Amino acid sequence: MADKISLTQAVRGNLLSLQRTSTSIDQTQTRLSTGLRVSSAIDDAAAFFTARAFDNRASDLESLKSNIDLAISTIQAGIDGIDSISDLVQQAKGIASAAKATGDTNERSTLAVQFNELLSQVNSIANDSTFNGLNLLQATPDNLAVEFNEDNTSNLTITGLDVTTATSGINIAVAANNFGLNANIDTALTAISSALTTLRSNASTLGSNNTILTTRLDFTKNLVNTLETGSGKLTLADLNEESANLLALQTRQQLGLNSLALASQSERAILSLFG
Repeated sequence: MADKISLTQAVRGNLLSLQRTSTSIDQTQTRLSTGLRVSSAIDDAAAFFTARAFDNRASDLESLKSNIDLAISTIQAGIDGIDSISDLVQQAKGIASAAKATGDTNERSTLAVQFNELLSQVNSIANDSTFNGLNLLQATPDNLAVEFNEDNTSNLTITGLDVTTATSGINIAVAANNFGLNANIDTALTAISSALTTLRSNASTLGSNNTILTTRLDFTKNLVNTLETGSGKLTLADLNEESANLLALQTRQQLGLNSLALASQSERAILSLFG
């Protein structure tokens, strides 16, 4: 068996110092390349798992944030539909008033056809006010359920509002007797006035829900940002500091090599005696 090679205390000390410096350089270079001070549980278990919990919750809320945003668009489609329907109902009111102002039966009949066409368009708009597969305005309206947190203990359900001309909606019937009698027109005008009141109330309801969702969306965005910032505080590296550390470590490494060379000079001097 070959004899074990023994190093002097000075050489061994310098070698150990160089190894520690090399390990620190590798760690610093990893931090600079990844941007992370804590990239695994080995670096800092408490910080790593706390940051992961923050990141997981931020990811869950990010998904909910997208759903809230879609819900806002669904409500906006309903509000736009009600605005358009209100315009049509106002036009229908004008036609009914024009019919009452004339005693010409043929003219009243023509206006009645226009009146009925407007009601048909009201129903078309109600049925077309769909977004993401949901329609809040059709004859059998959908309800919109929105979750605000991960376990669905905070949520909002928005009930759909029938705004078709059916009795379950704004309840405007087609022109009776082709507006042949003033009584027929008065009935239509009364129904229109009631319908406009209902439409304004429905628009207000959807607008209020839209405000709630917008507020929750902003809150969720801020909360996600806070969680991500908290995770970053626990794991992100200070790149300026790490760059300065790398420079210092490289300088220390060079000095260590010089020190090792000096420590080895005595052994070389002894070796020269046998030369």
